[in-house]
Amino acid sequence: MKDIDWSNLSFGYMKTDYNVRIYYRNHAWGELEISSEETIPLHIAATSLHYGQEAFEGLKAFRGKDGQIRIFRLEENAARLQSTCRGIMMPELSTERFREAVLKAVTLNEHFVPPYESGASLYIRPLLIGTGAQVGVKPADEYLFLIFVTPVGPYFKGGFAATPYVITRKYDRAAPLGTGTFKVGGNYAASLRASQEAHAGGYSAEFYLDAKEKKFIDECGAANFFGIKNNTYITPLSTSILPSITNKSLMQLAEDLGMKVERRPIPEEELNTFEEAGACGTAAVISPIERIDDPENGHSYLIAKDGKPGPMCLKLYNKLRAIQYGDEPDTHGWITIVE
Repeated sequence: MKDIDWSNLSFGYMKTDYNVRIYYRNHAWGELEISSEETIPLHIAATSLHYGQEAFEGLKAFRGKDGQIRIFRLEENAARLQSTCRGIMMPELSTERFREAVLKAVTLNEHFVPPYESGASLYIRPLLIGTGAQVGVKPADEYLFLIFVTPVGPYFKGGFAATPYVITRKYDRAAPLGTGTFKVGGNYAASLRASQEAHAGGYSAEFYLDAKEKKFIDECGAANFFGIKNNTYITPLSTSILPSITNKSLMQLAEDLGMKVERRPIPEEELNTFEEAGACGTAAVISPIERIDDPENGHSYLIAKDGKPGPMCLKLYNKLRAIQYGDEPDTHGWITIVE
């Protein structure tokens, strides 16, 4: 293996030694297979290519000061994948099989888990696709579940900083009763155009309003929203938002710190009242929000008045990362240690 400059890793793909695969055929999941091939053979009529029968997850492994490798909230990712499977008619992989595959993929590529002090981690990408051939619109009869891993650097190259976001009214990420609560590729494809326009305008990302009334904050293209005021952590309640495992964890930590937690619709005008706000997800943990512009309405909601992340965002960010790296005790049973 070539020498890796751990402290200068990007958040991108790097070839590792192995990936793991499990095939679903004849109404049953097969044995776990190990591969070093980076491509997959796929039938030209596979349902993943034509009808979007595709789901993925994202989680991370961290090397602690003690040298142990810790995986964060593995069971939650398994449960979310199972929910997506029910949503788009794919066979569910049990939590036990999901765990087996994750642990095998991490163990086989153990030397790609970055060292403790590097600020980097091992990103784990489970993927489930319909491989069976169909021309009519219906579920496949064969599927492939695979996991590859890649070392990634910290999401913030410039450090933990507050950045601007922009509300888009031109596009919807997902319909109110569509696939927004499932982690499917189509949701991300639907966000690409708005995301590109936001980046071109100098913003970190776009924010969507609810698709039905365009009144309430929904979510960022690839992250959940939360706001903080009056010692309360507030995050949107919506039928089109992906249930973020990071957001779920932050809600618990906020309660641990003595804060109230509210999940409810957040009208756009309430953005004026937040003392702090952030976008949260696996990649960045928390991306603090400096301001949210609404160009079509001529509004700008300034949240981080001095342009710096707020104290509670910083506290939650540091607390979650300390648990992930094993620097603080795992009181909620979130960590799986790789033996």
